Amino acid sequence: MMMKRVLMIAYHFPPLAGSSGIQRTLRFVQHLPTFGWEPIVLTAHPRAYERTSEDLLPEVPTNVVVERAFALDAARHLSLGGRYPGFLARPDRWMSWRWGAVAAGLRLIKRYRPTVLWSTYPIATAHQIGAMLQQRSGLSWVADFRDPMAQEGYPENPHVWRSFKAIEETVLQNAAYCVFTSPGAMRDYRDRYQNLPPERFALIENGYDEESFAGLDASAAMLGSLHPGKVTLLHSGIIYPSERDPKALFAALQELLRSGRLNRERLTLRLRAAGHEEWLHGLAAEYGIADVIELAPPLPYREALEEMQRADGLLVLQAANCNAQIPAKLYEYLRTGRPILGLTDPAGDTAEVLRRSGVAHIAPLDDPTAIAVMLADLLQEQTVAAPNRNRAFLHSRQQGAANLACVLNEVRVPRNDARHTAMPSLSLS
Repeated sequence: MMMKRVLMIAYHFPPLAGSSGIQRTLRFVQHLPTFGWEPIVLTAHPRAYERTSEDLLPEVPTNVVVERAFALDAARHLSLGGRYPGFLARPDRWMSWRWGAVAAGLRLIKRYRPTVLWSTYPIATAHQIGAMLQQRSGLSWVADFRDPMAQEGYPENPHVWRSFKAIEETVLQNAAYCVFTSPGAMRDYRDRYQNLPPERFALIENGYDEESFAGLDASAAMLGSLHPGKVTLLHSGIIYPSERDPKALFAALQELLRSGRLNRERLTLRLRAAGHEEWLHGLAAEYGIADVIELAPPLPYREALEEMQRADGLLVLQAANCNAQIPAKLYEYLRTGRPILGLTDPAGDTAEVLRRSGVAHIAPLDDPTAIAVMLADLLQEQTVAAPNRNRAFLHSRQQGAANLACVLNEVRVPRNDARHTAMPSLSLS
């Protein structure tokens, strides 16, 4: 089969553990060949990752070239006494990745002759590498924004903010297409860069991988509830102090306990792989709810999905300052078919996806009264509608790969690179 090739620059890739961002690139790599595109992956050496796990490595297709370029984490490898120079963390702590990645990328381009470059943020250094390879190779470039970059008040450090802004402007000026994961983010960037034609902006939401759920419906049904006789609410993933602040949720639980509407013996709130554990322990004690909170360590990916399917309710936490972002975990939640409680601004993109999927229980993350009412519905065994499974199917990763292939097909191939548009299928066997 005649394939076109795309060089994919991504920091988040197996064996990195603890980031839902791994799934986007990994599933594109798996599914793009179905739509005529052969991926070549340029990623970071595993030493740069704070935590690794081999559970997803077998899902990287064996015939895909994966180049792991030199990379260090400034906080762990370049610090003395816990401190390191600021310039070693601009735009991020993995800026050293570009030292090896640009050279490695040029070698990959020379050997495999890809048609298009693709890079994904975060990490910001990935877009820097994409820009440098685009400039030196002349290849067309598609830039993937899983989150917005330079925002009002983010990053907080003004030096890092200026670095982000400079990279963002370089991307918008030079990328053939900029891809976003939420309608709000794409709309914000169109407004911010009104001099650019709107057709250069594309929307490809995150999603879930159906193959990852194979057999889990049956096993979850056999194992049953996480805590028989109790209601177990689950939040799976990192809880950021600003973007996913749980204080109003904790205040709601405190009030339900104080008023007697909640029996401590009937509820467990499990926070899986939340990070910031010392802070969360302190908050739980401050609100007097430590006995109903479970802080649980990370799980391998399939086990985490199975846990979601066994929970009595799944919690989404997303603050109003992230209205133009949608947690990647939300799509896996939708696929489980379990009841979802959305703690998010009703005006944001996350709430819109929930409503489209039939989820009615939505309350602002910072409103403890509204959250208490919603929790009382669940705990009093009133009906909490599960999401519409048919709507969830629209968010499959295979469909996302099909959408990316459409974008790649639209990229104009530089005239002197027209020979790259059809290459023999690559095999390492």
